[in-house]
Amino acid sequence: MSEISREDIAAMIKEGSLRDFLRLQMTGGKLPRQAERPAPPPNPPGHVVGAWPVGSQRPAPIAPQPPGAWTAALERYRDWLATAYRPEKPEPGQHCPCGCTPTTAKETQ
Repeated sequence: MSEISREDIAAMIKEGSLRDFLRLQMTGGKLPRQAERPAPPPNPPGHVVGAWPVGSQRPAPIAPQPPGAWTAALERYRDWLATAYRPEKPEPGQHCPCGCTPTTAKETQ
């Protein structure tokens, strides 16, 4: 029985196996070979699932800042933005907050 009838196709559609059948026909009747997964490495001794690794701890919380520290940092940042720091057009003697003197792309080429 090498011929497939309409009833066979209708039955495969109803079962949901038509796609698998057609793939099997395209590969010449050979089933695809499943690659064997390597075994996962064993857990170290004393391992607890979901716990912090041995010898580690959660990060420390951010140290409390004096009143106004965040406001001062924001003001410094806004001042830096207001200087119109533009690396493509640096003014003579213009420095970025890290202290370097920016150069243009043409000067570096």
